[in-house]
Amino acid sequence: MIKALVRMPFLAVVALSLTPVAGITVAPAKPDVSKVFGRIQYVTALADYKVEVVTALEDLRVQEVSVFPNSAGKWQIVTALPDFKIQKVKALGDFKIRYVESFPGSR
Repeated sequence: MIKALVRMPFLAVVALSLTPVAGITVAPAKPDVSKVFGRIQYVTALADYKVEVVTALEDLRVQEVSVFPNSAGKWQIVTALPDFKIQKVKALGDFKIRYVESFPGSR
């Protein structure tokens, strides 16, 4: 009985130490960019992903193709029935892309 009473304060301290602290936010994980390929529609709202177009330090190298968008970084641009909707933004995107003529894919 005494051992049970001694353990209770310890459990209360452990439970209190695991509660989140107000004001701390956890950054969401980046999406798996290697799975972003196929039929892509550029939109201005309600996008699946928001991307920043950069010239260096990209997360995904994108090649716009007209047929067979079947591997990472190959995007066929469409206006209807997309696999993914992409919104281009200047800052705070989900990931960064760079347009290339060859060798698309993730870094």
